[in-house]
Amino acid sequence: MPARLRPTAPIAPEAILVGDPGRALLLAQELLEQPKMSNHARGLWGYSGSTPGGDALTIQSTGIGGPSAALVLADLTELGVKRAIRVGTCIALEEGLAPGRLLVVDEAIAVGGSAAAFGAGSGASLPPDRKLTARLCDELGDDAKRVAVASFDDHPPPAGPEKAVAADMQSAPLLARARGLGVDVAAMLIVAESVAGNQLTKDELEDLERTAGRAAARALLSP
Repeated sequence: MPARLRPTAPIAPEAILVGDPGRALLLAQELLEQPKMSNHARGLWGYSGSTPGGDALTIQSTGIGGPSAALVLADLTELGVKRAIRVGTCIALEEGLAPGRLLVVDEAIAVGGSAAAFGAGSGASLPPDRKLTARLCDELGDDAKRVAVASFDDHPPPAGPEKAVAADMQSAPLLARARGLGVDVAAMLIVAESVAGNQLTKDELEDLERTAGRAAARALLSP
């Protein structure tokens, strides 16, 4: 039995990972027919069910920060997950990167220390699964921007590594953990805040979460 998750419904081989439990519920309602709550232990809401096309899919919240996300991924792997896509938010580090932009992670740079537990020291560059990443770009089309992001353990400083255009808290630790677990993981992020501090409204963010979730589901479930 996994250490943190307590599944109450079957876990699918493909999963969408989100930090916020509310986002997990939103995507379950958007993507699944008659979703069943597959986990509520520790407030990490998870849902499983079938898509309208009949494919099994799990949507699981991972909590705040890299350590929590990495632990949840390990539990999901133990429960049979083979491929996963993170759908999260980020803060822009580059001028001109406006709130609402969808980013496909091409590499995640470890800045905080949480990735070090999985063999990725500060400054390490972690690639996502290339096949899933390419599928995400295909699904998003012109809306996709393939970038490097920096993952911090706390609120990022005004500037990160030179090639990183945005910052989040989970991508690098997740990719580092995925490497050790042998599971395929990719990531896409919604720019929620600009360098100047401009932020998306709740409704704007939820619309983009649905868009990102649909793209992630199609990328995971493509034949």
